[in-house]
Amino acid sequence: MNPRVRVTLFLVAAVGITAIFVWGFTGLPSFGHYPGPYGDEVVRRTIADRHATNTVTAVVMDIRAVDTAGEELILFAAAVGVIMLLRKQRGERLVAPPTFAEGRHPIPPSTPVRVVSAALIAPAAVLGLYLVAHGGLTPGGGFQGGVVLAVPSVLCFLAARIRSFERLHDPAVWEVARAIAIGAFLGIGFAGLIASTGFLANMLPLGTTGTVYSAGTIPVLNLIAGPAVATAIVLIVVELLEQVTEVRAK
Repeated sequence: MNPRVRVTLFLVAAVGITAIFVWGFTGLPSFGHYPGPYGDEVVRRTIADRHATNTVTAVVMDIRAVDTAGEELILFAAAVGVIMLLRKQRGERLVAPPTFAEGRHPIPPSTPVRVVSAALIAPAAVLGLYLVAHGGLTPGGGFQGGVVLAVPSVLCFLAARIRSFERLHDPAVWEVARAIAIGAFLGIGFAGLIASTGFLANMLPLGTTGTVYSAGTIPVLNLIAGPAVATAIVLIVVELLEQVTEVRAK
């Protein structure tokens, strides 16, 4: 296929897709005029039925919690897939990295980057814990907080040398932590199925609305989802960094 034909096909497809997008956007309701009853019903029931003030978290951790369990397993599968693809194969061995050409030298680590990264490790960890713990009250939750909880590991890599980072991030330990978090999330789901009306159904006291201990199982699920997401992201980062820092040969 020559370049002219490829460009023609691209332009025809681009015009068609653009027309579909424009048609779809023009059919959307005006901002602030939600036409369906589902969202209004969820907002009305969030405080009354679950004593939570974050409707999004109530949807994720209660109304459509089965989907959330599936998303946890998808992230788990993604981490396992990366580990399987990037693991050291049979017959592979580590070799010395190639030497630099004459007159060229490796770039030394940036001291300002290391200092700032080290200073941000603790604040990032506190912010992640806050988002996880207050997921039922304010914007945040286990998924968002879990992503932030993975940031200190990246900052640790930027602040320390690779060997120090590897000592703190043994893949076996993080894999066990990930498996425990996933097992705990599914365990609460099956406990709700046994003790209540369905998978991940609430079986704890709802508490007082507006407090950290309100909303029944929602804060518990957030506290489990946070480490589950964080460990999955860290495992992916560790495997990718190993590929960057190691030189392998058959």
